[in-house]
Amino acid sequence: MKRPKVTVVGAGNVGGTTAQRLAEKNLYDVVLVDIAQGVPQGKALDISQAGPVCGYSTQVVGTNEYMETAGSSIAVITSGIPRKPGMSRDELLATNAKIVKSVVKELVSRSPNIILILVTNPLDAMVHVARSVSGLPKSRILGMAGVLDSARMRTFIAAELNVRATEVQAMVLGGHGDTMVPLPRYTTVKGKPVSELMSKEKLDAIVKRTREGGAEIVGLLKTGSAFYAPSASAVAMVESIHKDEKQVMPCAVLCEGEYGLKDVVVGVPVIIGRAGAEQILEYELTSDERAALATSANAVRELCRTVDRLMT
Repeated sequence: MKRPKVTVVGAGNVGGTTAQRLAEKNLYDVVLVDIAQGVPQGKALDISQAGPVCGYSTQVVGTNEYMETAGSSIAVITSGIPRKPGMSRDELLATNAKIVKSVVKELVSRSPNIILILVTNPLDAMVHVARSVSGLPKSRILGMAGVLDSARMRTFIAAELNVRATEVQAMVLGGHGDTMVPLPRYTTVKGKPVSELMSKEKLDAIVKRTREGGAEIVGLLKTGSAFYAPSASAVAMVESIHKDEKQVMPCAVLCEGEYGLKDVVVGVPVIIGRAGAEQILEYELTSDERAALATSANAVRELCRTVDRLMT
């Protein structure tokens, strides 16, 4: 039986680790694409050679050409540059928007039924760019953000309570950045509300640390950013699509009235299945939570307006 093909664009830390995790699932053929000569080829060879040790027989192809991606069912887009010292936000936006625009066109022209999972930052704006150039229905363009942010929150809560992180359920909505909206009311430990297990002060500190989770890792690494948890989050989304698991995951998708938000890409709870983002679930929010989500959505809108201006 022919395996589905999953393409990973960008062979840096996030992309390379994503390709490795996909290979270890032994469910897909994996194509790793990057413009850097030799890098995707070398990483693909390295991942393939781990197969006999780890027990997988995944075909992993590294390439600088998009021809190899033809017929892909899913693509994870990690390509882009990090913000460098002295670089303005607009420069970062313009550069990564140009990269994502080119990548999406290359992918869709060869795989018209593809589902795109965006990882490139600024995440919500890059999903907006992909939407504007792909011609794909909104269900087939998703941003990986809330899965990662929720995982960070679950980890911090588990450490505080000395429980397994898998026993903690959490939900983080909004944009992938300082305005994200963690929802402590919908956070539980083995079904018990977390508010019954720790003080408001400790919970507020965890919410703050969740918002700053990416920056904390950047500060510790000095010369890089997170890639283990982001790659794991992207692969979880791929798996829910491939296996039609119908998992509820917070993802950056286009809202068209849900939560009172119109025509904006923002993180909301989504049922993820074979068709991609199959349904947005609307949780009941307090007035404060709804206001925070609206503030986050407005920040995303402003970012997208800037991207549109820079791309014209």
